[in-house]
Amino acid sequence: MDKPAFYGAVRSSLFGGQLAQSAVDGIEAILPAFDRYGDGDARKLAYILATAFHEADRFRTMEEYASGSAYEGRKDLGNTQAGDGRRYKGRGFVQITGRRNYTDWSARLGLGLVSDPNLAKQPDIAARILVEGMMLGTFTGKGLPSYIAGPKCDYLNARRTVNGTDKADLIAGHARKFESALDAAGYSAAPVAIPEPIIIPETAPVPTEAPVAPSKPLTPIEQMNKPIQGAKAGAASAGLGGAILVLWSTSGYMPDAWQTPEAMASLGMLFTAVPGLVGSFVAAYRARDWRFTPKKVEA
Repeated sequence: MDKPAFYGAVRSSLFGGQLAQSAVDGIEAILPAFDRYGDGDARKLAYILATAFHEADRFRTMEEYASGSAYEGRKDLGNTQAGDGRRYKGRGFVQITGRRNYTDWSARLGLGLVSDPNLAKQPDIAARILVEGMMLGTFTGKGLPSYIAGPKCDYLNARRTVNGTDKADLIAGHARKFESALDAAGYSAAPVAIPEPIIIPETAPVPTEAPVAPSKPLTPIEQMNKPIQGAKAGAASAGLGGAILVLWSTSGYMPDAWQTPEAMASLGMLFTAVPGLVGSFVAAYRARDWRFTPKKVEA
């Protein structure tokens, strides 16, 4: 927002050409409070500023000029104890009044406003009570969104958020002037946060197995020789097994009980038959494996 443009506009339209420092300080407390507790609607901000302008006597005071004795015994304000009227007279930008309001805001803020009502005059506290109270409707049960939302902007009845229709026409006029000043200053809703792009971290590529080059199709003769080659491999394996058995029997490490003719015959079958079976299985597999089958040549 263009602050010089805003203050220039309200100086002439609302402050008669003279802008006191107390007014600047008050407005500067309300603006960030609205940023935090408002919704960015310039019209709501305009009405909130108009309310403070009226209630705090053009930002000249943070405490009601009257003694507060008129509020004594007002049960609608929660003044049930002697002296509550004076003790809990109007304070702050919206001039909260009565034990009920001070008790409510003590709980909302986590502060001892009931025991120390003057805390409500501190600008930051007063600004939050003003903005949040009017937005939520804590003072009368009516909140600003009931009167100002979307295309609807009822400045006249928005006064019901604070005090019925008392001075409703006057404050509505102030709100229109504050709205014009906000427009002249380029005030708008809080900028919409644009999410930053999601950056997916690069990961090292997963290594893949190198493709296996397809085998060259076998010729019919080569295909026919596959079982024969497998059988030869089986026979060679059987011979190797037999040789290992002979070496074992002559090495002196074979138990004597295994060197009888019957045991040697059994071991001989084991050492020769197993490799032979393996060779036969390999031969059969290689003969049936589609990878070793010649491709059909189209005519």
